Amino acid sequence: MIEINVDGADVDVPEGASLLSAVRAAGAELPALCSDERLSPAGSCRTCLVKADGQVVAACVTPAVSGVRVETGTDELRQLRRDAVELIVSALPPRALSENNPSELARLCQSMGLGPETAQGAGGRGGDDSHPYVHLDRDLCIACGRCVRMCSEVQGTFALTLTGRGGDTVVAPGTGGPWAESDCVACGGCVDTCPTGAITEPGPGRGLTSAQRPTATRTTCGYCGVGCALDVITSDHEVTAVLPARDGPVNQGHACVKGRFAHGYLTSPERLTRPLVRRDSRLEPVGWDEALGQVARGLREAKDTGGPDAVAVISSARATNEENYLVQKFMRVVIGTNNVDNCSRLCHSPSAAGLTASFGLSGGTDSFDDVERSDCLLVVGANPVEAHPVVGARLLRRVLGGAKLVVADPRAVGLALHADVHLRPRPGTNVALFHGLAHILLAEGLTDEEFLRERATGLPELVELLDDYPPDRVAHITGVPAADLVAAARLYGRARRPAIVYGLGVTEHLHGTDGVRSLANLAILRGAVGTDRGHGVNPLRGQNNVQGASDMGALPDLLPGYGKVTDPAVRSRAEAVWGVRLPERPGMRIPDMFAAARAGELRALWVIGEDVCATDPDANRVAEALDTCPLVVSNELFLSETALHADVVLPVASWMEKDGTFVNFDRRFQRVRPAVPAPGQARSDFDVVHALAALMGADLGCSTPGDALAECGRVAPVFAGLSHERLDREGAVPWPCPDPGRPGQAKLYQERFATPDGRAHLAAAPYLPPGETPDDDYPLVLVTGRRWAHYNSGSMTRRGGNLALDPVDVLDLHPDDAVRYGVRDGEQITVASRHGQARLIAKVSEQTAPGQAFCSFHFPASGVNRLTSDHADTVTSCPEYKVTAVRLTTG
Repeated sequence: MIEINVDGADVDVPEGASLLSAVRAAGAELPALCSDERLSPAGSCRTCLVKADGQVVAACVTPAVSGVRVETGTDELRQLRRDAVELIVSALPPRALSENNPSELARLCQSMGLGPETAQGAGGRGGDDSHPYVHLDRDLCIACGRCVRMCSEVQGTFALTLTGRGGDTVVAPGTGGPWAESDCVACGGCVDTCPTGAITEPGPGRGLTSAQRPTATRTTCGYCGVGCALDVITSDHEVTAVLPARDGPVNQGHACVKGRFAHGYLTSPERLTRPLVRRDSRLEPVGWDEALGQVARGLREAKDTGGPDAVAVISSARATNEENYLVQKFMRVVIGTNNVDNCSRLCHSPSAAGLTASFGLSGGTDSFDDVERSDCLLVVGANPVEAHPVVGARLLRRVLGGAKLVVADPRAVGLALHADVHLRPRPGTNVALFHGLAHILLAEGLTDEEFLRERATGLPELVELLDDYPPDRVAHITGVPAADLVAAARLYGRARRPAIVYGLGVTEHLHGTDGVRSLANLAILRGAVGTDRGHGVNPLRGQNNVQGASDMGALPDLLPGYGKVTDPAVRSRAEAVWGVRLPERPGMRIPDMFAAARAGELRALWVIGEDVCATDPDANRVAEALDTCPLVVSNELFLSETALHADVVLPVASWMEKDGTFVNFDRRFQRVRPAVPAPGQARSDFDVVHALAALMGADLGCSTPGDALAECGRVAPVFAGLSHERLDREGAVPWPCPDPGRPGQAKLYQERFATPDGRAHLAAAPYLPPGETPDDDYPLVLVTGRRWAHYNSGSMTRRGGNLALDPVDVLDLHPDDAVRYGVRDGEQITVASRHGQARLIAKVSEQTAPGQAFCSFHFPASGVNRLTSDHADTVTSCPEYKVTAVRLTTG
């Protein structure tokens, strides 16, 4: 820290701080129209003039030097700043200072006594309203460059530029065309930082800034698992704007198109507002008493006919922790079965199994703040730029700041475009790839021998296995050149603080758990887990609360806190809290539920917040299971494909209408608060479970979500230090957190690993081929995943402006394959697999490798998940979404 004097008062600021930061730290007001604390300084507007040791300087670009004396409040300085502002405003049209433009500039002019008459510009430069979420008024642009720097330095998209000369300089999309056709990903950062209202959000949120946030509701985003803190601004019980929280623990004032803008679904006329019951093959609206009565009777009948195990529930990674806790308690206490699962089965169950086997706990090893400080990032099977944009932006900033980057992904997208080494393995060959990297680490002495000796086990077995994975053989299996393997291993192996970040490209395979464990081997070999020599292994969670749903025990073999249902001590602790004997046998996983339904063994299935007909693999067989099951209940926002197969549909609240908590991808508990009421008769899942339990003669206790989290802490000591009150005070707390008076553990395993022997376990699992391989009939390998504008089945993002940004499902195809199969760019094609077919639009580009294709699953009508197979991870039953053999036909 250094000390400087501001207007007679001494203030301490960090080395490297600017005078502007020092002045604001001293509590003095100073305008700065070209400055944003999140951005590099520009010094272009000259509105922050001060005197430093008697010399007039622009505070934003002048470094703070120890002992300097700064003056801000002299009449001379006030006049100089007023002259600078007046000059800027004089070129703008009068509407720049109108009452309808509550911009930073307008407020500054009001404080300086500058009225609309100061603005003398003629205007006429036009605007751009082509984008659904970002509108440009060129007449109000002062060429401060804040939006351009926000786009490049914070978002990392580089979609904006300044064009023109002199007084005609304005912001414009870098592509030169309409904003909607540019590279803009609608993060909203340019809207947030624009000081004049030149770039705004259309609609009732226009012009809202941080000055209006005291009236907002702070909550946590309900889309992906990043856990962005958001301020939801409302008027007359409707959302008018959603702004990223500047003090958000993960997002730090940033957001993506989904969290920031995709809230139109809240007021969609398609929202379910009344319960529906099937009568004569039609779903008809009824009251809650009738709907819940039918569910209760159906559950009793199923239990009486087939026993407790004839009932199952698919809980929700979209629901709060408290709702998931209550659902699994209902099944175990009221029904008497462990038949509860959640969608982590379909994405990150191999993470839970693999990380637990390697280290002892099912979450990522380090906080994202630590990961961001790494000097080498190994990003595997993930495209965070699109699937987790805020994380992607932060990682890209780290790379642009000098960190080395190795990306392992079959596609040339996102971070791969900035990688020092891009490894493009054939889908399904991850285990061989990771063994190849490990082989090189050992061969070149890039391992931590002390760590391996003192804190790990399994090295001899792994060394013996790795003899079979030299670079040349791995290159033959994976298609990755041996030289690239060596370069990647050296970057990771020679780094001082490496970190691994991975996604569903690792887990959604026939041998996904082996993939997670083989990837964890790399961190163990480097001694980069639980030490100051690295930042571990960290999965990017797909849905907002996929971590929390599993943490709360919505799993067939685990109780809250990951205690095994087969462990008498674990059951005994839960039984003492719940007051009943618990079933000892693990329940059915999601695929088992569908198989049991088709076999006539499952007689009641409750699906909460999941469109399994759209998102689960082999969708035709899923629909068959639902049609066979005597009772299917669906808790939903909309009449989804799954709801159309249900016997009872219950309208429920969305994340902006709920109270509770989520857990994000790096294990942080954060609060979720209702910003608006649920529409019509819709209820929270929490209330629905309580009401159904009461009809079945049970009192689940936990009358409020806060009570539910408190009770969960008694069942699972790992959460005992958490409460709504604490989160209200502290904002975010990671687990493990057993003590309310101590912080949670952001970095795991610093003293010992959570395995029975306290050591990290290396895994010697051989490479095995994927479940499907291409042949003459099905020559292409299809990979499925997400795109930036939509989320999962698209039920929320397709009901708003996002649909204009990404209107159809497309199939990415390499130009060589397009020529080979006679496919033209933009042509509608039929994609067929051994399991079903889908209709998509061809998009020809080099993002995919020859012989491979990629598509998303955001548009259920396309039928993408009819293509995927029933092959699943041999340990966890996670589907093999990333490898499906397909063929193409045109017309």
